[in-house]
Amino acid sequence: MSDESQTTTDHDEIREWVEERDGRPAYVEDTEDGDSGLLRIDFPDEEDDENLDDISWDEFFETFEENDLAFLYQDETDDGDTSYFSKFVSRED
Repeated sequence: MSDESQTTTDHDEIREWVEERDGRPAYVEDTEDGDSGLLRIDFPDEEDDENLDDISWDEFFETFEENDLAFLYQDETDDGDTSYFSKFVSRED
């Protein structure tokens, strides 16, 4: 049992983690703070976000690479349940 977060840039590892949790790649077109758009993972149990647009994995990973991102995620919570925690971070040089 591990509640530690991990970071990866491996496309297969990211896709597997997301799909194991029934998630889909998504994109926020415009954000309130003026960002041009952000990658997100859309999970079916979350409240619908009207700003999220589903995108293909190819589009997702193209944006992921263009923005030099890494995927920070957690496999399990402290209690041993499946974790849905993830976020995108800048890659370390």
